[in-house]
Amino acid sequence: MRRDRPDKAVELWAEDEARLGLKPIARRVWSPRGVRPTAHGRTKYEWLYVDGFVRPVDGRNLELILPSANTDWMSAALAEFARWADPGDEKLLVLLVDNAGWHLAGRLKVPPNVVLHRLPPCTPELQPAEPLWLLVREFAANRGFADLDAMQEPLVGRCEWLIHHPEAVRGPVGFHWALTIDR
Repeated sequence: MRRDRPDKAVELWAEDEARLGLKPIARRVWSPRGVRPTAHGRTKYEWLYVDGFVRPVDGRNLELILPSANTDWMSAALAEFARWADPGDEKLLVLLVDNAGWHLAGRLKVPPNVVLHRLPPCTPELQPAEPLWLLVREFAANRGFADLDAMQEPLVGRCEWLIHHPEAVRGPVGFHWALTIDR
């Protein structure tokens, strides 16, 4: 790609999406001996989707909170990612994606500066964006939320924190093979 487009810098990025809902996320906690810690356990079946874009070589990341995961929302997310990652249209953004239906749809609108590279089926271990979800979900550990609106404010805060702290993201998503490609 670098030979075909010598006028543009080529960057490797990874994209994945996660469903976050009102089902509690339990973590171990300390408590005095003989005292059982409280846990929030109301399970409700409502959720949001977080679309995450991450650059393994430096940890730069963008998380978008979406109401659904489908082709239309993926097209909108790709447009926002391309605008954010390459505002001057000076780069070619190679984006690793899995084989979700909305990544394969014929009507998916891919910006001209983005090239989708599909990973082999059933290989989440090859997806550098996969470890991002442990970092995103940390805001909800051992907490319960009455509804999606109550969950959205701390989720936005966590995503903003991750965007402003790429060094915290780089370690988990810095797969050794991805670091050697993007040079």
